Amino acid sequence: MITNTDSIILSPSYTLPLWIILLALPLSLINLWLGLVVALFGLFLMVQTATIRLGFTPTSLEVYRSEQIIRVFPYADWLSWQIFWTRVPVLFYFREVKSIHFLPIIFDSKTLKLCLEKYCTIEKPLA
Repeated sequence: MITNTDSIILSPSYTLPLWIILLALPLSLINLWLGLVVALFGLFLMVQTATIRLGFTPTSLEVYRSEQIIRVFPYADWLSWQIFWTRVPVLFYFREVKSIHFLPIIFDSKTLKLCLEKYCTIEKPLA
């Protein structure tokens, strides 16, 4: 986690991509094409983990690619958020007024949850 006085940038976590790649190995014994597709998805997530960062500011969630902001999501537009499978977090969901977003957890999930609880003061997040 990188912090300054105004924002927090989440550290990458390669756990999910590595597990998906490991899952591809036994799948390839059952069906080679299925194993290959799953392995390619894991490699795709590995590249995304290396290049994508989430940043929390007092007013918005920012998405960075190689230190350049590519998208900003103001908290004022958020209706709800949820981290799926909290014991083994794999998916982060948030809903804005006009759209919904699903992100794989390719960053530090504990810091993500702390930042959501700190910055996203929605009345009640989905369980």
